[in-house]
Amino acid sequence: MEIRRLDGTASEVSPEVTGTLVTGGDARVQAWQVPEETPVAVLVNGDSFAVMMATPADLEDFAVGFALTEGIVPSVAKIESLRIGQAGDGYLLNLRVADRYADAAQDRKRSIAGRSGCGICGAQTIEAAVPRPPRVRGRTPEAGALTRAYDALRDAQVMNRSNHSTHAAAFCRADGTIERVREDIGRHNALDKLIGSLARDGLDARDGFILISSRISVELVQKAAVAGAPFLAAVSAPSKLAIDVAGRCGMGLASLAANGIMVFEAGQNSRTEKVA
Repeated sequence: MEIRRLDGTASEVSPEVTGTLVTGGDARVQAWQVPEETPVAVLVNGDSFAVMMATPADLEDFAVGFALTEGIVPSVAKIESLRIGQAGDGYLLNLRVADRYADAAQDRKRSIAGRSGCGICGAQTIEAAVPRPPRVRGRTPEAGALTRAYDALRDAQVMNRSNHSTHAAAFCRADGTIERVREDIGRHNALDKLIGSLARDGLDARDGFILISSRISVELVQKAAVAGAPFLAAVSAPSKLAIDVAGRCGMGLASLAANGIMVFEAGQNSRTEKVA
């Protein structure tokens, strides 16, 4: 895949703003860093496919991950080229693929902008909103590995340390070591960036598990399944639909609990297990 960036200098992802900090009876001007949120238009063969609100970092990874998880292409090898450019207040990501892939993706075309908090906004049919994810296979991480990954996640969120607002998606090895992290104001964008990064570097998501800093919604299960991840852990709990879809595709889920980690085993939707 050929990648060409036509935009100029890199955008600031955590710009500084000023406000008034009020503490008790005291008030003083203080500078804060906040996350950048900008429209990112995804084009397929020059035609508009979706407009997402995203943090303008790792846009190459985002374009590749989005193309994979949205079903535009079955593998990164099917993307012929990617052009990244600026347009007004946003970015254009133009993916060049074979016409048959562009034509087949029309049912997933976003008719409205995708908000930073939603991964399926604008899908034009119910089937497109809740597609059947592929089956995944792999090991369920041990309790110690999950604990190790959860403990390391906060320090791994470099962008969030500055702006206190961005989500993270991390790929963890089987022992819980965090291999890489991608961040974005949108949780699904962060996961797309991570999946794109893994695909571009030829890393197999089946060799570990994914950890995200948000709740587990159904679209995050779908995206992780496209990447082949056998297990998805998160800081917050999954929705019931996310548990059901994960069970159908064989994916295990986990979330933090007050006194440990809650594990939702693959295929056992009515059964839960607490890991101390």
